[in-house]
Amino acid sequence: MTRLILPKDVDSKFRFITVAAQRAKQLQNGAKPRVEARSSKPTRIAMHEVLDGSVSWEMKADAALAAELQGV
Repeated sequence: MTRLILPKDVDSKFRFITVAAQRAKQLQNGAKPRVEARSSKPTRIAMHEVLDGSVSWEMKADAALAAELQGV
């Protein structure tokens, strides 16, 4: 198996898999792929999209944590 080099905005393998899994569900429900991929499998396409930076995502918990730390 090849080693996976994560993009800089992805902080862990777990987060990468979580984002790719959510995107794969969108692809299975009819979303159009954002990258050209050799595979027709939604999971592989989603992984390529995340690696390419074609999928935008954010962590909502960080905003809540920051507000809590500021005492809001």
